[in-house]
Amino acid sequence: MGQTDDEGDERLAAEGEVAVARLAIDSGDLPHAADHLADAILADPQLPELHEALAELCAAAGGPAAARELFPLDGQVYLGTVACRAHVEAAAGDWDTAVGLLASAIQYEPARPWAHTAWLAREDLPALVDPDAVAQAVARATGGLPDPLPAELAAAVQPFDGFVQAVVARHGDHALLLAMASGLTRRLGATARAVELAELAHRLAPGYMPSVMLGNALRAHGRPERALAVWEAELARVEPERDNTSSYLAVDVAELYGTLGRPADGLPWLDRVLATEPDHPKAAPARYGLRHAVDGDPAHLLALADHHRAHPDHEYAQDLLERLSHREPWLGMVSGATEATVNVLHQVLAAPGTTRDSEIGCRASAVEPPSSLLAVRLALPLATVDYQSVAEPDPRLPLVEPTTRIWAWDGTDPRPAVAPPAPESAELVRSTAEIVWPTVPAAYDHAVRLAGLPLDDLLGTLVHPPMPREDELGRALLAHQPELWVRAVQVFACLGIAHHRTDQPWEDSDRRRVLVDLLLGPEDWVVEAAGFALVAIGWTHPETRADIAERLRQRLHYSARARRTRVVTVLRSLAALALAAPWLPEGDADLARRLIERVEAQETREAAGAEEAEDSAEREEPAEERQPEPRPGFLRRLFGRGPQS
Repeated sequence: MGQTDDEGDERLAAEGEVAVARLAIDSGDLPHAADHLADAILADPQLPELHEALAELCAAAGGPAAARELFPLDGQVYLGTVACRAHVEAAAGDWDTAVGLLASAIQYEPARPWAHTAWLAREDLPALVDPDAVAQAVARATGGLPDPLPAELAAAVQPFDGFVQAVVARHGDHALLLAMASGLTRRLGATARAVELAELAHRLAPGYMPSVMLGNALRAHGRPERALAVWEAELARVEPERDNTSSYLAVDVAELYGTLGRPADGLPWLDRVLATEPDHPKAAPARYGLRHAVDGDPAHLLALADHHRAHPDHEYAQDLLERLSHREPWLGMVSGATEATVNVLHQVLAAPGTTRDSEIGCRASAVEPPSSLLAVRLALPLATVDYQSVAEPDPRLPLVEPTTRIWAWDGTDPRPAVAPPAPESAELVRSTAEIVWPTVPAAYDHAVRLAGLPLDDLLGTLVHPPMPREDELGRALLAHQPELWVRAVQVFACLGIAHHRTDQPWEDSDRRRVLVDLLLGPEDWVVEAAGFALVAIGWTHPETRADIAERLRQRLHYSARARRTRVVTVLRSLAALALAAPWLPEGDADLARRLIERVEAQETREAAGAEEAEDSAEREEPAEERQPEPRPGFLRRLFGRGPQS
């Protein structure tokens, strides 16, 4: 496999540092030489000239033992210094210290090939090390490793595991070494071997650490019930002397119940921990996570965000919130669009021969959210959409008389009512917008970079969206789902408005006025974007929740009433948005859930009806007489004329 450009640059950098180090050695400035070798080893740990220069430095210092002081380990220590000191200790024959320092380097930068060194592969090394020291080194190395290890990290760590296995073969009765080796082996994917090592450790010395490692190995090997039994037995054994250490195992037991689909059975374990340790960094977040698994209520996710804001050092609350928000509409990603215009756009983009120059004409039976036209024209600039009617209640009208207008209509034809943003503003929104985000507060925080943009430019971006970024995702969105990009731009433009003039008190602020105007404006995707920005403000500023709830329920109830006489394409998304604001009154949350159920039931009926009609057509028409309609004809039927290049 060839060398990448980055690897080539790192090697060149390392070679330059080694050259300077050798000049310093020749001039007798050994500390200066050591500094450059520490930089070199960080750039390329395997560079042969580097190790030759290290040997020269040791000789110039009077031997490896004397060279130790050139790589001090006091205070804040540079990683390159640690790595060089490991090699110096190996040269001095202090193998335990060398292995421990190498483990520290693996812990802090596991992707680097620290373990790819000749002395670690010596056949006699397992007989020269203390198994206690090796066990501690393994614990240190694995402390910074993900579980399981991705392939690129596994390749870097593999020689260290080979050394550890050789030591295990020589000291097979050392329980702590076996237990620690199990954790390393598990991360490398050898789960059967991990179970074998942990079971042996557990038999030799039943206790907390062997039990923890055995449970972890069993869980990774697909035997979670057996892991649960091991952990519960250990907790029963230590119950009289429970301490902070065992409380973490109780949290693991509770969450394993959740993994097994029995979250309610895990809650008592967490209640027990919190009764004695109310500020436990994992128990309260884990309890919110299990309660969410029990009933699916987003209120538990909001509680996680509130918990992390109150306890910023409890990182587990943030990690859990990200996990539970992942790819959930509004909680972790922009909600999809359901307009007929968008559905047909997908079909056109999938049709052979469609290009950005294709001239497509579409007749829609009734006015749809005007932003759907932005999505059509983003992908097909020459496309036209002809709306045939306006259903009641008129979706073009705002719910209340606004001071902010972004759309105007010429009959049934929508057009932007605000000017395009300045190019530099559009570019900043373009570089900021995302279709997914880790959590609602994270999306809000990410948009702070838009705080300095003029309000007019943020409003202009809502109806004059920039093109997707010129990367792999941007090209895919433009080619297949341009509506997601439009919606992402609108979401982040509204989040930018949420950061506008935050020095103004909320009630009388420009940001509140504009976002409420947009939320209660004409039926459009911008309504949802403004609603999400308000929800994000509520997640991050609890004092605004009551006010925001009133505005959201106003929009939700209007949409529910409008659904009785016409299609409301944004209804399900609005209902999901309402549920993402768990501080709404329970009656409104119930309404949101019912609306989602009705929309989904209707879609199921329509899908079943379409399938039944297709089956009926197949029964009535002999297969040999059926001729598929040419694709251009299909497009003419939908749009009036097919794509023309």
